[in-house]
Amino acid sequence: MRRFFAELRRYPSAIGGLVIIGLLVAMSVFAVIAIPYNEAIRLWRGGEEQWLENPRLARPAWMALLPGTNLTRNIAVDSRGVQRQEVDHGGGIREVTATLSFDYRYRAFPTELTVFFEPTYQNLPPSVTLFWRAPDGTDIPLGTRAVRTRDIFRISGDARLQAELGVTRPERVLFGDPRVPDRVLPGQHQLVIQAILFEPDAQLEARLIVYGSAHGIAGTDHQRRDIALALLWGTPIALAFGLLAAVGSTLSTLIIAAIGVWYGRWVDGLIQRITEVNLILPFLPILIMVGTLYSRSIWVILGVVILLGMFSGAIKTHRALFLQVKEAPYIEAARAYGATGLRVVFSYMIPRAVPVLIPQLVTLIPAFVFLEASLAFLGLGDPVLPTWGKIIDDAQRAGALFTGHHYWVLQPAFLLLLTGLGFTMLGFALDRVFNPRLREQ
Repeated sequence: MRRFFAELRRYPSAIGGLVIIGLLVAMSVFAVIAIPYNEAIRLWRGGEEQWLENPRLARPAWMALLPGTNLTRNIAVDSRGVQRQEVDHGGGIREVTATLSFDYRYRAFPTELTVFFEPTYQNLPPSVTLFWRAPDGTDIPLGTRAVRTRDIFRISGDARLQAELGVTRPERVLFGDPRVPDRVLPGQHQLVIQAILFEPDAQLEARLIVYGSAHGIAGTDHQRRDIALALLWGTPIALAFGLLAAVGSTLSTLIIAAIGVWYGRWVDGLIQRITEVNLILPFLPILIMVGTLYSRSIWVILGVVILLGMFSGAIKTHRALFLQVKEAPYIEAARAYGATGLRVVFSYMIPRAVPVLIPQLVTLIPAFVFLEASLAFLGLGDPVLPTWGKIIDDAQRAGALFTGHHYWVLQPAFLLLLTGLGFTMLGFALDRVFNPRLREQ
């Protein structure tokens, strides 16, 4: 092993490939530890209800560092800890006023405004009147409403408020400069909440979210989901699928080819005929048919991939190698001292093919990773798992490239290309290490 790694270090491509694969493995370990599987599935399948405090279609936060960008970040203001004015009207009826203040210094308008209410009452829900107070002292009424359990007031999507203000985006009026409507009025903005509580023990908490246009390390999608979750969890899923498919199909092909060569006659003939039939079968359409008519589970797809890969064209290549190995002197010696056929196959013939097997195995992994992503892009991926292909499929369905949300597609595509580059660089270097003819060139 020491000589092997010393030889491997001679090739910069091997070092680069190992670094990339190491980063992908580190991402996989971090994803599994930081976000348990059940929690990741719950968050990803929960849709918008699980991500209410995330902005919709927000770009990655690091894009704000690029020159010429004008991106805003989320601002959250909670009524807990805010001083309140309370007036007791008797009979258990109280009027409570809370002011949620924040300093807005961005040059761009926020994308949305939403207030989350958490009332506590027995029978009579609180009545809430909202005002928006601009930095110049102007008060804009937002309406009155009865607040029930965990109520949500979407200021930006309120039809009545849109009609009163005469705009489709109320935040442009609430944050706009009266003198220059298309310009943001910076300074301290306030949401004034006047609540009437009809019960002695009634309480009301509120949380204002001023949504920005940038969020998280990878941005968000049309359902407010953090794309970083799918990018992280897509890494172990992609690596596991690629590794299992490559190992399963390569080993099974190698064993079948060795058995066919050793036993010969009708066994070898049958294997060759099955291989020739399998070579003319359309691989991708069969997977599409299985995903459409039977199951889209990633484990079912993996099993079909390995089954179809068992009798691939590699059997022809391995057969040519084993025909030479079969005539080697040490094989004759093994037969002379009484070794059984299976012992010769597994202990003498297959180990001889390891120099061919390992580079081929490594270079096959990204091919199966791309296959899984392609099936997901076609809508045939596992509906439960967050994968790179599923991100691209969601982006394509939402028209991300046509609406300017290129990050949604480019990030998973970059990880797919990085995976292919890492394993290909390592595979080519291993091919030179194990193949003396290539090493001499």
